[in-house]
This record gives sequence, C-alpha cells and structure tokens, in this order.
Amino acid sequence: MIDAKKSSLFEFGFNLYLTPLIRSSFSRILGQGVKTIPEKPVLFIANHSSWWDGLVFFYLNRTVWRHDIHMMMHEEGLKKHSYFRYLGAFSINRKKPKEILTSLQYAEALLKQGKSVVLFPQGDEFHLETRPLDFQTGVAYLMEHCPEVPVVPLSFYYSFGHQQKPELWIQQHPPVATKTLEHLNRKEKTLYLQELCTEQLDSLKSTVISENSEAFQSLGKRGK
Repeated sequence: MIDAKKSSLFEFGFNLYLTPLIRSSFSRILGQGVKTIPEKPVLFIANHSSWWDGLVFFYLNRTVWRHDIHMMMHEEGLKKHSYFRYLGAFSINRKKPKEILTSLQYAEALLKQGKSVVLFPQGDEFHLETRPLDFQTGVAYLMEHCPEVPVVPLSFYYSFGHQQKPELWIQQHPPVATKTLEHLNRKEKTLYLQELCTEQLDSLKSTVISENSEAFQSLGKRGK
C-alpha cells in the first residue's frame, strides 16, 4: 500500500494552481448546504463520475471545511500522479483483498488520529447516470470501527447549460450518525448509504434539469 506523505507546504503551493484551475474550468460552481463542519474528524463520501471529483474535494476543503483530509485513491492512479501523496492521498488495490484490508485499516488509523477521510464508495469511476451506485463495503467497515465518526455525504453533478463551459452543482447533506445504524450488519449499512446517496443524487439531478438554483450559492467566486 502507498501511504500518504502530506506536506503543508506542497498543499499551499498546489492550491495556488488548483484554485484558478477550478474557477476557470466551470461556468458556475453552485453549492447547497456546503458549509463548515465543526465535528472533526468526519468520513466524507460522494458519487464518483469524473476526474474532477478528488480535486473538487481538495478545493472545498481549502475554501470551506479546512479539515486535515486524506483521500483513498486507486493504486494505479496514485502511481501515475504520485504528487497526490503530498496532498494526503493513499492507495487501495481492489484486486488484492489483503491490500484492501490494509488500506481500510490505514483509513481507520487516520480517523482515530483526528484526520478526516474521503472515500468514493463506488470504488471506481462510473458514468454520472449509472444506477445503482453500487457501493463497496469499505464505508461500513469504517463505521463499525470508528462509531463516533459521522458520515458526511456529498452529491456532485456536472452539467452543460447555457454557457460554453460546464456547470458543477454540489450538495452537502446532513451528517449520518454512525450509531443510528449500529443495529444493521455491514451489508445493510452499505445498502442504506447506497440508497440514501442515490436518492440525494437523483434529487440534485432534478434540480439541475429544472435550473432551479435559488437555494444554491456560488462557490467559485473569490472569497467564497
């Protein structure tokens, strides 16, 4: 397993590149409920349909949450883009069951050290409209081993509207208290989160189609 080698200096420098890149790549970045999270640590989860997803998490953390975040990333991708290690990325290799457990134990240790962790429970990157989202059980494993850590779901929806560049719509949903699901087994926890995140994503999709942005604020302007 490739562990993280987070560097505050590298993170600061990378942000100088990432912030203008994010802001210039989308015509609008709209968020609903995207706000600071006083609980630390938390376990962030989101649907995974784009190369941008991980970078969006880093952007939101620098501009909104300001947690000490670490992100689980495919081993192949981390080998190709090794600089993500210095932002807090660590690897998982789903082809090797023993390494899956090692990566989950590493994530567990990070949470117990007070660091927030980002997981994409689908395991792979899928088309935005793929249903079901088909979550892996890693999130449920962490919920069982870190019952005091809330799960914070996010929904990402990319859409081409009336401008040349795409729009990015983001919803941050209320935390799911791990203890409220402690009566469920691991598969049941996984299914619960899968269905919840599917409902949230489909609701966001309907909002995007209706172009109803009244409840959203801009996340792409300087100072936001």
